[in-house]
Amino acid sequence: MKVLVLTGPESSGKSWLAAALKERFGGELVDEYVRGFIERNPRDTCLADIPEIARGQLQWEDEARTRQPRLLILDTHLLSNILWSQTLFGDCPPWIEQALLSRHYDLHLLLSPEQVDWTDDGQRCQPDLDERRAFFNATQAWLEQHRQPFQVLQGDWAARREQALEAVTQLLTS
Repeated sequence: MKVLVLTGPESSGKSWLAAALKERFGGELVDEYVRGFIERNPRDTCLADIPEIARGQLQWEDEARTRQPRLLILDTHLLSNILWSQTLFGDCPPWIEQALLSRHYDLHLLLSPEQVDWTDDGQRCQPDLDERRAFFNATQAWLEQHRQPFQVLQGDWAARREQALEAVTQLLTS
């Protein structure tokens, strides 16, 4: 089983690319737990919600891992929980990073906020490109610090799709 993670700032194409990769390569796709959480809890998310959101994401990921698909595509993982918690609340429960580091990921596709428009979907909160750049930089710094395999995807939508297809082709043949 190869485990692929799409990560980076909001509105950079993670969900769109995850669906395109599943369509092309098959496998199993794990969606972003927090989206459903926000729909079920139509209020401002708070620091006390972070553990429940992280546990939900882990549960979905772990259930998918037990099915051992050839390719497991994660629309996000706990790194987003960590960075959003730190961005919004200035803190994050330490067990979340420990849980993230205890799992193996074969490749992270880190999506740049550059060259694509931000789209408001009712849940996104960073229309400012500089904020999305800061989130991208924090993601990249964490991946580098923890020696996680990653590839940056950039350019317009077509370029991102092409880069992602090539990266996953290489991942599956390695």
